[in-house]
Amino acid sequence: MIEKDFKSPKNQFSWPLSKKLLFLILDDKVSDVFVCELVWERLFYVHQPSINEWIAGNLTPSYWSEKFVKAPQIISERPASVHLTRSIPNEYKQGLKKFLNFKGYKINELYPRRTRRATAINWLIYWAFESNFNLKDSDNLPQYSSPSSNPAKGHYGDPIIK
Repeated sequence: MIEKDFKSPKNQFSWPLSKKLLFLILDDKVSDVFVCELVWERLFYVHQPSINEWIAGNLTPSYWSEKFVKAPQIISERPASVHLTRSIPNEYKQGLKKFLNFKGYKINELYPRRTRRATAINWLIYWAFESNFNLKDSDNLPQYSSPSSNPAKGHYGDPIIK
């Protein structure tokens, strides 16, 4: 399970979490890379620009740093997505339904990439509640685009789905 010492100053993150931002992720209007970075920051992985890698920091929970010294590609790689899923306590597993009123995908909309993005959103909701972070609506949003033309593959520059 995730250790509960991931509370920190809320202004250290690149983007504040909000319902609007979570819906941008759900609607595939931001890249998988962006989604991963939202999660990595909240797991306290630290970006090392000199090598263009995210590596575990002092505050990265051991559940993550012991398995992934480098921040894992939680959308493109199944083991990382499974690890993220398992890190969400049962009482938070229905965050998409309860908090965002998301009804789920239709059968023809199911792709590993989409379900992994939904897992990332569910984890971000869990993180927000555990961190006492208010997910209020915010207009501070990243530049977003149209949904990927190929929902199975993602946006330009996203890692290949494995």
